[in-house]
Amino acid sequence: MKLSNEKEGAFYAALSYLIWGIIPIYWKWLQDVSAGEILAHRVLWSFVFMVILLLVTKKWSGFVIFLKDIAKNRKKFSALLLASLLVSANWGIFIWAVNSGHILQTSLGYYINPLISVLLGVIVLKEKLSKAQIFAFSLAGVGVLILGVHYGAIPWVSLLLAITFGLYGLVKKMVNADSAIGLTLETMMVTPIAIGYWIYLMFTADSQFFSGANTSLLLMGAGIATALPLLYFAKGAQKVPLSMLGILQYIAPTITLILGVFVYHESFTRVHLLAFMFIWSALVIYTLSVTKWGTIRTKKVKGKVKLGA
Repeated sequence: MKLSNEKEGAFYAALSYLIWGIIPIYWKWLQDVSAGEILAHRVLWSFVFMVILLLVTKKWSGFVIFLKDIAKNRKKFSALLLASLLVSANWGIFIWAVNSGHILQTSLGYYINPLISVLLGVIVLKEKLSKAQIFAFSLAGVGVLILGVHYGAIPWVSLLLAITFGLYGLVKKMVNADSAIGLTLETMMVTPIAIGYWIYLMFTADSQFFSGANTSLLLMGAGIATALPLLYFAKGAQKVPLSMLGILQYIAPTITLILGVFVYHESFTRVHLLAFMFIWSALVIYTLSVTKWGTIRTKKVKGKVKLGA
């Protein structure tokens, strides 16, 4: 039974990362729409979809109870608002990058995201790193530096994606809500901004929502495209070890990288390959350092040593 649960969890987790990997295709279908308008509709229709989902799954009462609790707790309210702004910024940067021909940078951003998350843990939560993890950070840093030197500028899109999502994960720990309720609350917090921006676009005749049925449906479908993988991930994460999630998370940026190079024909030079090899090596070392294999090996060499100490 346990094995069956793990298989089911792995399936849903892998499915969520698969959807995240191919999501650039969806945003490319909306390439004629501005990133700001896509983001506004993504937020709005995600909120609408999640409200309907909560009603169907009979979680609405739990949502109302949690909302009342948040309203009375200033710390949780502030954390929720910050989480909403961070995830919205992450979504906006990603959409802009995809439709501006920077898919490879988005791939790089989500490759280095786990390392950024751990670094934030060190800075904010005062967590300690193992020697293997320090080495992994060094390798990743060299990879990013290679790209920076080659282009004469730091790959800001990659770093901003990794930092905003890393901070989002950090802040989410303070809210501690059911995944469906949490996403509903997060989108609810920024929906007034999204609606306000959409109204502004309509008054300035810059809105593309009514330009055609396909565009309208795709913008409305952005809510489902956003919510489904998050829900699949939440369902899968409950049933698989963190070590397995750590490996599965590289599915998304790998698919995105393949799309960028072979479907959308973004330039992938030898410099890119060298930089990515440093980052891939860093991820292999990091992943091994936080899996059971790394724990077992550490114990064999040094006796009872806590991983990451």
